[in-house]
Amino acid sequence: MLVELRFHGRGGQGAVTAANILARAAVIEGKYAQAFPYFGAERRGAPVMAFARISDRPLEVHSQVRNPDIVVVLDPAIPQLVDVTQGIKPGGLIVLNSPGKSNIKYERVYCVNATKIAKDLGLVIGGWPVVNTAILGALIKVSTLVKVESLEKAIEEQLGEALAKTNIEAMRRAYNEVKPCER
Repeated sequence: MLVELRFHGRGGQGAVTAANILARAAVIEGKYAQAFPYFGAERRGAPVMAFARISDRPLEVHSQVRNPDIVVVLDPAIPQLVDVTQGIKPGGLIVLNSPGKSNIKYERVYCVNATKIAKDLGLVIGGWPVVNTAILGALIKVSTLVKVESLEKAIEEQLGEALAKTNIEAMRRAYNEVKPCER
């Protein structure tokens, strides 16, 4: 089993951190994983991408993910700027930070209002809601890539004990609130 993911977001939203946390959760479960960013000289708010791979066998490929099984979109405006469906494998899925609607022309699109969750819990830095842990909760609910407990442990390791509690709460809330998007 090899699952490849592409994360779309804006600088400061936590797309790179989300990919790293997900990869760490997979390693905690004894799987092989890698995560890495793709960006140039962007600044906070500019579009960024990150990639992750999870497998039950050692990973030999170390390049961008061009044909993802799963696309994760942290900013609801990104689909107006970038074709997030580009290269997605047949039967793949998209997890979108949105209040519930999507204009993405793709069959399996799931929505969670990660922005509202982040704001409700005070996960805001410099005026920007940090939606990464919330979007990961939605992702693992619809994909079953890793267990909730593994993701919690990875969040603690990545963010430290002080930040982990609120971020785990965001992850759990999104896990419970994700649903298929309305068109």
